[in-house]
Amino acid sequence: MSARAGKAGGQASAGDLLELVRSGRATTRGALQQATGLSRATVGQRLDRLFRAGWLREGAGGPVGSPLGGRPSITLEFDDAHAVVLAADLDTRHGRAAVLSLAGEILAEHSAPLVVEDGPDAVLGELGRWFAELLPKAGRGAQEVCGIGLAVPGPVERDTGRVVQPPIMPGWDGFDIRGRLGRAFAEHARSGADVPVLVDNDANLMAYGEQRTGRPDCSAFVLVKVSTGIGAGVIVDGRIYRGIDGGAGDIGHIRVPAGAEALCRCGSYGCLAAVASGGAVARRLAEAGVPAASGSDVRDLLTAGHPEAAALAREAGRQVGDVLATVVTLLNPGVLMIAGDLAGTPFLTGLRELLYQRALPRSTAHLDVVTSPLGERAGLVGAGALVVEHLYAPERVEERLLALGV
Repeated sequence: MSARAGKAGGQASAGDLLELVRSGRATTRGALQQATGLSRATVGQRLDRLFRAGWLREGAGGPVGSPLGGRPSITLEFDDAHAVVLAADLDTRHGRAAVLSLAGEILAEHSAPLVVEDGPDAVLGELGRWFAELLPKAGRGAQEVCGIGLAVPGPVERDTGRVVQPPIMPGWDGFDIRGRLGRAFAEHARSGADVPVLVDNDANLMAYGEQRTGRPDCSAFVLVKVSTGIGAGVIVDGRIYRGIDGGAGDIGHIRVPAGAEALCRCGSYGCLAAVASGGAVARRLAEAGVPAASGSDVRDLLTAGHPEAAALAREAGRQVGDVLATVVTLLNPGVLMIAGDLAGTPFLTGLRELLYQRALPRSTAHLDVVTSPLGERAGLVGAGALVVEHLYAPERVEERLLALGV
């Protein structure tokens, strides 16, 4: 596959060479020449800039390419230790933050109650403090942070990083999340660096993290998060499908017959989230005299084997499975992954019952219905990967190299 990506003069840039190395498609100087058509000298000049930036390193010698023998080719590797990424994942009542390597390894992590209804200024300020305190635990400094990724439980406008009319995030609509979180980190870490901040929907980033780490060959991947609300992340050909303005996957607000009398937090009646989310199950349990106020409370009851919680979770699974029969028919995914507070046996049992009953056999013949292997860390891994792919994309490498003076 050629890396001639229409750069200046029609030639592959340093960013294109870095992409070839990172993807494993060309990992020696000779392979880069062959893939790009560039001369040996030009490849050498562009690689030199990447080495000076600290983004590339030499690995072990590769196999000898000639049957006559000779010295093995020196392989090139992306140096994933030259910087770190900060990532956070917000739920309605809980937050999780981490320092990650560029390869996605979690180096330090913190989780604690964090209520989104307290508003963006307070919540993002607290995340900035968490980040500053995590860096020493990871053995890294603020100057090594190349970017911050944040997963939020609401629809996000990609270009601005602002949430748009989020039903379960009062006070956040249109707020400058990127600016506030960047300032909060700089203040607490006593850093003057302007660190880029990327924001996306939590289900999107959970899906991205799961697909990249566990199902990289799946070209159509769907993750459904069922917690306080219900949302889906869709990955098509390795990319997050967001729709026109970030609203793709908001299946919690599809109308269902069983919810005709149920008022949703969005203000409408009949939404799937009003009858089948963790919050909806918690309300029904509370009405029956079982202490439960949120999806996490339901999760704890399910873990303890509470029979009424299990019965309601199974019924919620049937409601979600009925909707997912349409989703599966439309998208024909290879993997349907269930995550969140209700992602357990009772919920999956109900979901499978209705999904396989309502969807065409052809739509489910090659479908894997599974739970999330990364669990509560999926959003962190996805947020970290989003930052890395953004910063090391070929079109951004050149401007970053110029900023570094190399």
